[in-house]
Amino acid sequence: MRSACPTRQRLAIPAAFQDIDRSDCFIVQEERHMGQDVTQAAASWNAHGPDLFLRRGTIKILEAGLRAVLPAGTQALAEDALKLARRYQRLSGTAELRFRLEKIRHDSCRRFHVDQVPLRFLCTYTGPGVQWKYADSETIHETPAGWITLLKGRLYPGWSTKRAVLHRSPPLSDLLVPVTRLLLTLDHPDACGMERQ
Repeated sequence: MRSACPTRQRLAIPAAFQDIDRSDCFIVQEERHMGQDVTQAAASWNAHGPDLFLRRGTIKILEAGLRAVLPAGTQALAEDALKLARRYQRLSGTAELRFRLEKIRHDSCRRFHVDQVPLRFLCTYTGPGVQWKYADSETIHETPAGWITLLKGRLYPGWSTKRAVLHRSPPLSDLLVPVTRLLLTLDHPDACGMERQ
């Protein structure tokens, strides 16, 4: 979102995400295969970590908060999530961000929607990934675990309903076997009424 910080260098933007600035681009995805260390760390977090880790702040503040609650065997997950947070920070141009790492065991958001944020960055570590579709289409796409999804929200400069992308959490109640999703969501620091901490 270049207009958020006019002094930001263009070279700092990860090449895979540069298309998000185009007026006709509402979603960018990056294929990513997590290593065994991150996969095992995510499973350990699901077994021993908090159900929700939610913080607002700089990367340094987020790192300190995350390390304070880090269960044994989850270091690789923390390092990966913080690396993604740094990417989002460079992309959005914000000094602070909202960092949400959450275990989801239910149908958290079944309806397709657009968020009230400029940009939303998602990565599902365990379980099915985010589902999305174009507003003018009934075709539903499901994102594999580990992939990165960047979505324009309604607050993105110049956002319009034309070819907008809607998304939702995959309905877990439809699955035959219970699943725990571990979802990382990165946003602008004021997302969802987040209070300054």
